[in-house]
Amino acid sequence: MTPAIQFGIDRLLADPALRQPLAGKRLALLAHPASVTADLTHSLDALAAQPDLNMTAAFGPQHGLRGDKQDNMVESPDFLDPQLGIPVFSLYGEVRRPTDAMMDTFDVLLVDLQDLGCRIYTFITTLRYVLEAAARHGKSVWVLDRPNPAGRPVEGLSLRPGWESFVGAGAMPMRHGLTMGELGQWFIATLKLEVDYHVVTMHGWQPDAAPGYGWPLGERTWINPSPNAPNLSMARAYAGTVMLEGATLSEGRGTTRPLELFGAPDIDARAVMTEMQTFAPQWLKGCKLREIWFEPTFHKHVGKLCHGIQIHCEGPYYDHAAFKPWRIQALAFKAIRRLYPDYPLWRDFAYEYEHDRLAIDLINGSPLLREWVDAPATRAADLEHLCYSDETAWQDETRAFLLY
Repeated sequence: MTPAIQFGIDRLLADPALRQPLAGKRLALLAHPASVTADLTHSLDALAAQPDLNMTAAFGPQHGLRGDKQDNMVESPDFLDPQLGIPVFSLYGEVRRPTDAMMDTFDVLLVDLQDLGCRIYTFITTLRYVLEAAARHGKSVWVLDRPNPAGRPVEGLSLRPGWESFVGAGAMPMRHGLTMGELGQWFIATLKLEVDYHVVTMHGWQPDAAPGYGWPLGERTWINPSPNAPNLSMARAYAGTVMLEGATLSEGRGTTRPLELFGAPDIDARAVMTEMQTFAPQWLKGCKLREIWFEPTFHKHVGKLCHGIQIHCEGPYYDHAAFKPWRIQALAFKAIRRLYPDYPLWRDFAYEYEHDRLAIDLINGSPLLREWVDAPATRAADLEHLCYSDETAWQDETRAFLLY
């Protein structure tokens, strides 16, 4: 019996006709720990076991091919795969873009990466970089498509010109609503790349279907695509909570629910929740906020008791269409600024190889969000106006690239 949903990797493995164009080619795989088949075999092992496929190299993005570093911004080295004896190149180590020597090891690059549907998640930047390299070197790229677990909703400000970075692959909103295969098409069109590109599409992906709304809950096992992406709730909240990486508040790293909560030792979370409700209640729909206390075991505020808020975006409190994680986090920042005008909210440190721009601005692709938070006179409608035009423009622009 064919399962209700098949990811790209599973279709490629199941259908010799799909694999036929790869016969006789040297193949490389770009993958990470969540790159697994339906039976939880790592994609590299599953592909290497096919007698008609010749795997000659592999690439790992941030956090590695099979998983390594717990914290953010920790590099991974190149190595030889101990089972297969092929080189595994890190695209989050000495280099971010594949070198000429790396590109010489294959004819076709298979890309099997589980994304979270958020612009800042660096796997989409790596996709852009390998597409650009493939165009230069005359190589083919096949994306083995996977679900966007955050589904189709689009939210947030679009990245502004000149703000491209490793956490800003292009002029898209924070929550982009596309799959990796669809994003590849958008990159090729936008960057005017000439590259042999194929998407092995999913069968049966229903991004609007309950209860997963993007992720096939109950049909596929969740594997962390990065160490602090432990579940679907995190994936849903991430387009907002990722902004906490640019703030002094804890995002829950060092707890078991990272990027679903935030807090600090020196804020009154109950007062913050009340202020959020007063300032923009319309942005709090589709979820439930809960006052919590937590103590991070590493990272920001390690060993200190933090007063915070958890965003519950599952079960009876979740409304997929109404939930606005980016606005919720923006609203939390605004509430803290209104309650504590001098609070040192923005974290000043080198973020993803950038030293001269604030992390919060790099994350948002412009200073617009920070300026809205910090300006005493701004209202919810001011940010809503900016976002709405960006969101609708993006949906119009990407409609032609949708595969599902």
